[in-house]
Amino acid sequence: MHSLTSTTGIVALAGAGVAAVSLLFAVYLATRVRRLRKAQTAVLGDNGQRDLVAHAERLETGFTDLREWVEETMERIAERMNDAEQRVDGCVAHTAVVRYDAYNELSGQQSSSIALLDSRRTGVVLSSIVHRDQARLYVKRVNEGEPEITLSPEEQQAVDNALGPVSA
Repeated sequence: MHSLTSTTGIVALAGAGVAAVSLLFAVYLATRVRRLRKAQTAVLGDNGQRDLVAHAERLETGFTDLREWVEETMERIAERMNDAEQRVDGCVAHTAVVRYDAYNELSGQQSSSIALLDSRRTGVVLSSIVHRDQARLYVKRVNEGEPEITLSPEEQQAVDNALGPVSA
């Protein structure tokens, strides 16, 4: 029998040592792989048959699709807001009523002038002039703050009151 001190015995002991270290390293690697798979299952779910790279690719595609959808939606919202703003700009935004005695013969300030203007300072001035036995209604157009027909002082006051102080 050969002894362990001979060359063959030493080589056999060295081989057994390398095999034991290799076995321990294999057990360590198997444990690490098991932990990695457990973590991968936590990310992918129990029935996930994909690897992390495929999962990451699917997530990236989902985010790209979501970003495109959000951009398209934002464009549609911007178009609708633009349309709504144009309609609102055309609505009556500035109003004022001035009451007065047109002929200085009736009490109670029965005559009145009403300014109805939009945000572009365009609209109409309606004046109702009341006399003892009749009433008349006058309409004068205002375009960007300028009347087409000269306004009476009361009508001009209604326009000025409607527009308020002009800021420069």
